[in-house]
Amino acid sequence: MTSKTNLLKFTAALTLIVLGLGFAILPVAAQVPGPSDNDVNKIASQLFCPVCENTPLDVCPTQACAQWRELIRTKLGEGWDETKIKAYFVEQYGARVLSEPPMEGLNSLVYIIPPALMLVGVYILTKAFITMRNNSKRSVALAEAKEDHHEEDEYLKKIEDEINKRN
Repeated sequence: MTSKTNLLKFTAALTLIVLGLGFAILPVAAQVPGPSDNDVNKIASQLFCPVCENTPLDVCPTQACAQWRELIRTKLGEGWDETKIKAYFVEQYGARVLSEPPMEGLNSLVYIIPPALMLVGVYILTKAFITMRNNSKRSVALAEAKEDHHEEDEYLKKIEDEINKRN
């Protein structure tokens, strides 16, 4: 009978251990991994705080920004993607919350004008350098011509002096 009792005790203890481990693992298995801080900050860095001037949402210390970051975390947990979350913020606060303005309407000028101005600047600098180089060559040529002309003038002056002496 003692072996039966020991077997029952062993089986009961083993059952309790297995059930205990099962319940310990159950909450871990039931937890769905939520969005990480990196996921939230990736989107928050592309948005500006609607309250603070020129402050990205991921580094803004205000309570409102902390709430907006939590809203981003919630939306990510609900399965929203980056573009949907940005569209939500634009709908709520306007396009000024975006770090990059959308390429539509007058905002498209932001993408066109700076490169165009850079090209114009490069063209102007190139022309200026070419002109300066040509002017430098011209001034060297003029200086050489002046020296030659000066030598001719001295020669002519000597001839005129000789002629005047004889007359």
